[in-house]
Amino acid sequence: MRLLVVDDERRLATGLRRGLEAEGFAVDVAYNGTDGLWMAQENDFDAIVLDVMLPGLNGYRVCAELRTQHIWTPILMLTAKDGEWDEVEALDTGADDYLTKPFSHAVLVARLRALVRRGAPERPATLSAGDLWLDPAARRVRRGGVDVPLTAREFALLEFLLRRSGEAVTKQQVLAHVWDDNFEGDPNIVEVYVGRLRNKLDRPFGRAAIETVRGFGYRLVSDGG
Repeated sequence: MRLLVVDDERRLATGLRRGLEAEGFAVDVAYNGTDGLWMAQENDFDAIVLDVMLPGLNGYRVCAELRTQHIWTPILMLTAKDGEWDEVEALDTGADDYLTKPFSHAVLVARLRALVRRGAPERPATLSAGDLWLDPAARRVRRGGVDVPLTAREFALLEFLLRRSGEAVTKQQVLAHVWDDNFEGDPNIVEVYVGRLRNKLDRPFGRAAIETVRGFGYRLVSDGG
C-alpha cells in the first residue's frame, strides 16, 4: 500500500516514513502543500497523511483542491491544533479522519489501515445536479448561480434527495431520514415540503427537478431538471 505523507516538520516526516515503512507501507514524502498537492495529483496513493499547517498551501486548501478535482484518495489530517472547530473544518473540507499531535503511532497505523480498507469512493463535500448546488457545511443552496434561501427542513429534504439523485425514494424513506422513524404526524407533510421546494427551486427557474413517481414516491433527476 502506497502512502503520501505531507508535513513540513522534517524530523517528524522522517520518523513517520520509517515507522510506516516498518509496517509494510511504501511511503513518499512532501514538505510543503504545493508539492504535496502536485504529488497527490500525479500519483495513485492508497491514502494521504496531511498536516494542516504547511508552507505554500495549508492542508485545508490541499484537501479542498483534491476534492474539487474529484480525487477521492482517503485523507487523514494531522495538526497540532486541538480545537473542535479545526476538526470540523478538516472534515467539512473533505478529510476522512483527523489526528491531533502528539499521537500514538499504533493509532495512526490502525486508522490508516481502516481508511485503506474503505477505499476511495466518491464523497464530494458539495452536492449537485445540473445547475442545482448544495453545500451541507455552509448551509447554502444555489440554482443557476442564484442563492436560494431554504428553511432547515427544506434544506434537509433537498440534501436527502440530492444524495440519492436519480433514485426513486418512498414517502416513508423521506419521513425516516428528514423527520424520524417515530414521526406520528400526517405523512402528507412530505408532499407539502416537496411543493415548497418546487416553488423555490423549480418553477422560478423553469426547471422540473423533483419528479413524482406515481404509486411510489419521488425522484430528483440527476441532471437537475
